[in-house]
Amino acid sequence: LSGVKEVKEVLERSRSSFKLGGKRDLLFLDEIHRFTRNQQDVLLSYLEEGSIIFIGATTENPSFSLNAALLSRCQLFVFSALSSEDIAGLVRRAIEDEKGLGGKFTITPEAERAIVALSDGDARRALTTIELVASIAIGETIDVSLVERAVQRKGLNYDRNGEEHYNLISALHKSIRNSDPDAALYWLARMIEGGEDPRYIARRLIRIASEDIGLADPQALTIAVAARDAVEAIGLPEGDLALAQAAVYLSCAPKSNALYVGLSKAKGDVRDRPVEPVPLHLRNASTRMMKDLSYGEGYKYAHDYEQGVAPMECLPQSLLGKVYYHPTRRGQEKEIAEGLDETKKLRGHNSTK
Repeated sequence: LSGVKEVKEVLERSRSSFKLGGKRDLLFLDEIHRFTRNQQDVLLSYLEEGSIIFIGATTENPSFSLNAALLSRCQLFVFSALSSEDIAGLVRRAIEDEKGLGGKFTITPEAERAIVALSDGDARRALTTIELVASIAIGETIDVSLVERAVQRKGLNYDRNGEEHYNLISALHKSIRNSDPDAALYWLARMIEGGEDPRYIARRLIRIASEDIGLADPQALTIAVAARDAVEAIGLPEGDLALAQAAVYLSCAPKSNALYVGLSKAKGDVRDRPVEPVPLHLRNASTRMMKDLSYGEGYKYAHDYEQGVAPMECLPQSLLGKVYYHPTRRGQEKEIAEGLDETKKLRGHNSTK
């Protein structure tokens, strides 16, 4: 079946037969993720009435590629990649079996291991590799050098729009967060070799610099932005080292999520609490009418004070004493924390939350 129109015709024939007392037809749709969500909806009424037995196959994560209504009406079976032992057995059978290469070649253990590694648990890829190797073989022995010549590079299991895309960027992010530069380089290499857009990687590095490092090392954001600029300027492969430099720097930098937590709490108050008016002393009195309404009245100019901090609160009345930013004692935030303790005293600030 080449499209949703043909699928619908088959479904209607199955429905008619079922209503006349016939057996339910089995409908198998390969690569079901290629159907749009609207096209997938065509199946729903037939599944509800039970006129078909439906089997859909996909190499994508169903929670990303199938709509919820279809998923709720199906039983999910997860098929994992074949083990190395399974692939090795398949390789040997393909070489020895009459339906394969018929025993015309022998394979060295090193070559067998190379094919297993190249296949990434994919039987079809392993068989394709064997065919390529056999097509260029001159003698009767398949060795590792022959495999390397036949397959120029490993076909990585990577889909820029699928689950592995999100799995790998998550692995990179969490490796950097956990200060593991070796893991960060590995996951970065996986993404680059898999064909990921380097600009996407660079954007995530910028996010990491603020979310997981922040003011513990302000230079981290500069490094990440510079990597993004380098990638924009020269692309790949030249820009891969700029990404690596940023990933390792971020991994080794002191960590703090104080900015992330603080902003999240502030957003929560904005969403969940009544909208607070800007205090009059913080308003800009740009017209005579505004001055008559007491805009700016009571404002204290910080630079008029010896320490550059005025004895003045800047939060709305109902939030006085609220603390959103709690600097850590790591990296430069240690100095920031000590400085904030002093400025809070100068402002006459009493923390209550």
